[in-house]
Amino acid sequence: METDPEKHRQSVALFRYGVIADLVHLPPGKSGLYRLLAEKAAKDHCIPGTRRRRVAQETIRGWLQDYRRGGFDALAPKVRCDAGCARALPQEVADLLMEIKEDDPQLSVPLVIKQARKRGVSSDVALPLSSVHRLLSRHGLMTKAPTEPTDKDRRRFAFERAGELWMSDVMHGPSVLVEARRKRKAYLIGFIDDATRVVPFASFALSENTAAFLPVLEGAIRRRGVPDRLYVDNGSAFRSHHLEWVCAKLGVTLIHARPYQPQGKGKMERWFRTVRMQLLPTLGATDLASLEALNRRLWAWVESEYHHAPHKGLHGETPADQWARSSGAVRLAAPDLADHFLFEQKRLVHKDRTVSLDGTAYEVEAALVGQTVTLRYDPHRRARGIEVWHQGHKMGVAKVVDTYANCFVKRDHRSGAAARVEEPLPPPPVGLSMRGLRSDGDKGKA
Repeated sequence: METDPEKHRQSVALFRYGVIADLVHLPPGKSGLYRLLAEKAAKDHCIPGTRRRRVAQETIRGWLQDYRRGGFDALAPKVRCDAGCARALPQEVADLLMEIKEDDPQLSVPLVIKQARKRGVSSDVALPLSSVHRLLSRHGLMTKAPTEPTDKDRRRFAFERAGELWMSDVMHGPSVLVEARRKRKAYLIGFIDDATRVVPFASFALSENTAAFLPVLEGAIRRRGVPDRLYVDNGSAFRSHHLEWVCAKLGVTLIHARPYQPQGKGKMERWFRTVRMQLLPTLGATDLASLEALNRRLWAWVESEYHHAPHKGLHGETPADQWARSSGAVRLAAPDLADHFLFEQKRLVHKDRTVSLDGTAYEVEAALVGQTVTLRYDPHRRARGIEVWHQGHKMGVAKVVDTYANCFVKRDHRSGAAARVEEPLPPPPVGLSMRGLRSDGDKGKA
């Protein structure tokens, strides 16, 4: 369970968005909403901060209404006004009652209460039948879960509008020359629009982790807008907390494929097969001389050949023509798009007003000494600067410590060791070291 209250609220908001993500883009009054709510209420969930596994339909519908009124921030749990005060039914007792019911759905309410007493619930805690029944009903534990069919129903699907669904995956690519003229394997990170087969963006990288995936996603959004849904694999890069956070902030429904069932990613796999058949055999030594040269060759092929070739899955039309016909409702990227992709790290400010990030010391404001700050940065563009945030407010930009310049900064000891007066002292004379300087008292002794 999370010990940081703010981090726990963030985890709960991400979980709630994950539950309603595929319902967000349904228009109000859409038929089938109650069926989808019932299906979600019948599933087991990993709920942050509790051992419960089920969520009631009314609760999910309430989350959907909150999101439509106030966006992602409205999904975070509100701070209780009666924090620290006892309530009629303690939360730990309620969790135990729901856990007992989930473990054995056949138990009646009296038997659930009996099991709770056996597990240590004191007789001083009142457990009325009506209160326990209301608790279990509110969380969807009083109805029998429908049995799943033995034969899974798989059907071919295709969206009608550009931007409704993007797919993404990673393909092992050729080896390229990097620094020191060494060869390293490249990985192709690509996106494809389901309705038009347009490739919003694709790029070769030297790894397939989250740090390599997010810049490609940002490039795709800048070129082709924000998708409604993103369908990805179950790799570590696609299961990262940072990717979930980025998608939630952008209003993108993040969908993970079922493990060991690659049938749903057929369009992405077919595009990778096209790359292996039409592009990779044509690469020469010049194209493999660097990662930048390989990506230039890739994007030239995508824009000049792939997007303008008739596609069998589009009944002979080209991806470019299909995109032009169905991209009228694509959401454009906001001006602050880059801020959504910044990585975050928490650091404690030392007494010398410095923090460390990836082995480099940075200097922050003296007022933050002893405080825990959040550093927001782009790992691929450090020149942009590292933002320093504290308690929801931006406190400036951290700068790399210049130890030599600090030799000539006068400290104001009267207002504390952390305070400084940025008044440079004159440098020592040429040819004379700092050790050679003497005070007036030393001159008198001489």
